[in-house]
Amino acid sequence: MLKRSHFFHALTFFCIINCFCACNNNTSQNDFNNNLFTFNDDASTRWSSPENRNGLKGEGGKENSSAKGHPYDAIKPGEPYTLLQTDGPGMINRIWITIDNRSPQMLRSLRLDMYWDGSSKPAVSVPFGDFFGVGLGKTTAFENALFANPEGRSFVSFIQMPFKKSAKIVLTNESNEVLSHCFYDVDYSLLNNWNDNWLYFHAYWHRDTATQPGQDFELLPNIEGKGRYLGVNIGVNGNPLYKDSWFGEGEVKVYMDGDKDYPTLNGTGTEDYISDGWGQSKFITNYSGCTVASDSMREWAFYRYHIPDPIYFKQNCKVMLQQIGGTTTENVIRYQQQHLPVIPVASDTGKMILLYNNKQKPAFDSTMKKGWTNFYRSDDVSATAYYYLDKPEDNMQPLQPVALRVAKLK
Repeated sequence: MLKRSHFFHALTFFCIINCFCACNNNTSQNDFNNNLFTFNDDASTRWSSPENRNGLKGEGGKENSSAKGHPYDAIKPGEPYTLLQTDGPGMINRIWITIDNRSPQMLRSLRLDMYWDGSSKPAVSVPFGDFFGVGLGKTTAFENALFANPEGRSFVSFIQMPFKKSAKIVLTNESNEVLSHCFYDVDYSLLNNWNDNWLYFHAYWHRDTATQPGQDFELLPNIEGKGRYLGVNIGVNGNPLYKDSWFGEGEVKVYMDGDKDYPTLNGTGTEDYISDGWGQSKFITNYSGCTVASDSMREWAFYRYHIPDPIYFKQNCKVMLQQIGGTTTENVIRYQQQHLPVIPVASDTGKMILLYNNKQKPAFDSTMKKGWTNFYRSDDVSATAYYYLDKPEDNMQPLQPVALRVAKLK
């Protein structure tokens, strides 16, 4: 008869073997760079920089006899500048850029476009700063799982971007000023083989300077195809009409694979979505954080990346953020008396008193029991959504014009 101690030893060994096998299986499914100690004969490393545009074999540093001679380029107003143009298959592993003008206006005026497999429509078309996780055009030192901005002076992406036939990355200066210094490295691998399970990287930016009460803000408009929602960074300029009330009661909702009126994934609040609670202060972690938090300026920039908690979709995906804030019942009554854009949603007086009916405006006056009241409101909201898709093009609208991108930047 097997002794109990032997049984537990055998069970422990079995669990370890299972765990080891699972880890090996996961490793084989992950990207090809994760295994640090195995040689990858399928990949050839390339860097595209001003010293060797596109990373041509044996062509680096020629301009000044191998001495430093061409570390940066200038980009004139209206000029597109190609950071990378190469044939595939391949995998972009890292992008690093630093520029001498890091004003909010320049970070929003520079447009970053990425094209895969010869497509005429970019899969990525976003303001430069927002792409690299710099919300509201305000740099700050941070590092997370996807981006870094060491000391607030450079812009780094660690997102892997596979391409089957070709890749093209273009930075266009849509400001009225010369960008006199642009340093960059686009680090990528040329591959012998393409994996049919790989998806193409996409990003979409959108801003609404005055959201409509009762209408959710689209973090990601409905996207069609099979893919993965990777996450988002969001910027909010709070409406000064609401004084020091709280902007972030809105829930994040993910509609996927045929969801109509109601989503499958439904959060509980804006700061809850980024793993915070009871308000929102500055913090930085791998997968969520808040890079800008100013109650006095009514500014917040924050992010959430779904890496340990992936969101896959098979047909379509849409991600929404409710435009709901909160304050005392007395304040909401005052806002209504001042004819501000307000629609009461619910009051918390120890229990939730539901007020909202999307067919009519709720009755709400001084007879209401005092407490905390959530209400639809109007703010200035922008967001960059990141996602992978099973095709190099998507159905997103073109990037909004530069005048709207830079309007009312603080």
